[in-house]
Amino acid sequence: MSEFQAKVNAVKKHFEELITRKNEPMEHGNGIYTKYKYPVVTAEHTPLEWRYDFSEQDNPYFEQRIMMNATLNSGAIKWKDKYLLVVRVEGADRKSFFAIAESPNGIDHFRFWDEPITMPDDIVPATNIYDMRLTAHEDGYIYGIFCAERHDDTHPGDLSAATATAGIARTKDLVNWERLPDLKTKSQQRNVVLHPEFVDGKYALYTRPQDGFIETGSGGGIGWALVDDMTHAEVTEEKIINARHYHTIMEVKNGEGPHPIKTDRGWLHLAHGVRACASGLRYVLYLYMTALDDPTRVIAQPGGYFLVPEGEEYIGDVMNVVFANGWIADEDGKVFIYYASSDTRMHVATSTIDQLIDYCLNTPADGLTTAASVENIKRLIAKNKAL
Repeated sequence: MSEFQAKVNAVKKHFEELITRKNEPMEHGNGIYTKYKYPVVTAEHTPLEWRYDFSEQDNPYFEQRIMMNATLNSGAIKWKDKYLLVVRVEGADRKSFFAIAESPNGIDHFRFWDEPITMPDDIVPATNIYDMRLTAHEDGYIYGIFCAERHDDTHPGDLSAATATAGIARTKDLVNWERLPDLKTKSQQRNVVLHPEFVDGKYALYTRPQDGFIETGSGGGIGWALVDDMTHAEVTEEKIINARHYHTIMEVKNGEGPHPIKTDRGWLHLAHGVRACASGLRYVLYLYMTALDDPTRVIAQPGGYFLVPEGEEYIGDVMNVVFANGWIADEDGKVFIYYASSDTRMHVATSTIDQLIDYCLNTPADGLTTAASVENIKRLIAKNKAL
């Protein structure tokens, strides 16, 4: 066997061991969800054929020709009894693209489809696209809404100046995608989610209005807008349904994660909150619920965070961050929550509809002051003493 072939065999063996590794639930959790020991998708999970030239003549040292940096912020959907992630894959060149990774059980054995998604451009091509939310809408299409980033040409001398719009595409097979015009809004939008049902005969969007690419400015939180036609989607009126608050986990900004899950007690929402701290921006996840008859009316919101980066999750390209834009609810009530840690790799946590509802309806809301927080703790102490 040649040295080249030995290198090829070693790389393939390592890859298969990674893909087929069994994931293990973590012990001693919080009773709300179960985290798992290993990330479900990493840069090393990307197919070898995407990274290596297998020609000995052209690549005698068997070097990676195209390196992958991260796998993060994945949309999720159950499709033909498989658990699919539309992964944001970021190359070493800092460009992101979408690719589908499939698992038979939702917690391990994720394997990418042969090729990345070929996403058509809008009239004005984007430099970068990322963070797709998937919605199987009642109109029969699967929609993907994602951030389309372009340079802000009003600042020609600033190579960090950017604009964000919500790109929209739809499909019926997850292979062939029809690109629709970007969402028209008065503000920048890099975090838009499509509600799965019509509301008053219209498409409903969760938005996050921002004055700039990074800064929220006058944007007040998670917005709500109705549009007549997704093929020419335009937000003419927008209202905030989940606001930001001072000295909370969502002081700087907050945004909807995946589309909400419909339950018999209300719509279950997963969102992210951002605050500033000495090490930068800290991203955490939180839950809230809205009424079945009015998805804009919040009926429950536990105080504080639901899920945060722990252990190795804290370390990565962008430290101290968890972000989720995909979850799957099975018919038996099990929920798979897919989240990225530190903009580097994908994880899963599992729970149930009943557990998440119980958490939402029976966890105290944030009283927004120290005194209110202490009173919540004292009430719990008194209840336990009375048992």
